Amino acid sequence: MSNPQSPTVRRRRLGLELRRLRDAAGLTTKDVARSLEISEAKINRIERGNLTARVIDVRAMLDLYGLHDPEQREALLTLTRQARERGWWAQYEDVLPTGFETYVGLEADAASLRAFSVTVLHGLLQTEDYARTLIRQVNPGMDGESVDRLVALRCERQRLLDRTPEPLKLWTIIDEAILRRPIGGREVMRAQLQRLLREAERPCVDLQVLPFSKGWHPGLSGAFTLIEFLSDADKDVVYIDGPGGNLYLEKSAEVRQAADTFDRLRAKALDGDESLQMIKAAAKDV
Repeated sequence: MSNPQSPTVRRRRLGLELRRLRDAAGLTTKDVARSLEISEAKINRIERGNLTARVIDVRAMLDLYGLHDPEQREALLTLTRQARERGWWAQYEDVLPTGFETYVGLEADAASLRAFSVTVLHGLLQTEDYARTLIRQVNPGMDGESVDRLVALRCERQRLLDRTPEPLKLWTIIDEAILRRPIGGREVMRAQLQRLLREAERPCVDLQVLPFSKGWHPGLSGAFTLIEFLSDADKDVVYIDGPGGNLYLEKSAEVRQAADTFDRLRAKALDGDESLQMIKAAAKDV
């Protein structure tokens, strides 16, 4: 089993293990809340990985669940302590959009991303000027320093494509509309499309374009990212960013549906070479 580095992923792994142990002990969250004199809501949040657990609470849970093996106990308590650490992105917490910290933490430990983009490019492929334009448009009242910090965060995330020994694998399908919408003006957009061509040369990046000519497609309901992990101990997650906020889908059926939708989009999109030709043509037309 791999050792996750992101405290976000560690919280999720700890929560899954605590739930497994509780189920094995035949206890409900209400039973645990009554026995440990803590709220049921807190237990649910810990098990979902949405709340950082205290070592004293986890130790009490392990006692209640009947886990007495010293090695297993220490492994889980160590995981609890590690989950309380702060990720590198914590330095940007003053400007991070609500709920996005979770995404950054999941992305940091992911093995691969399968992303479908409808209106703008995935953040890992954006130039600084393209990103700065988007951030300013979405946050018209934001001061310049905060904008610069969000751009810096996006650039820091892009280092995942250079991660050693295994870079993050990114397979992205983009709607043709992204190539035609001149974000930031002609020069910014031309530079962005040229950057896209360079990124597509990376072994860890697969890029496809879904052209207008294909008509209806299964991604018209919106963009999504399927976050995938190597270890079976870490459940894959579907991330959807919409006007109503961040949505994380973790049920197996939801993840399978997203994977199926992505496969259907992949089959409908242009292949790699055809996609690069369309991007080159779009860059000339800007």
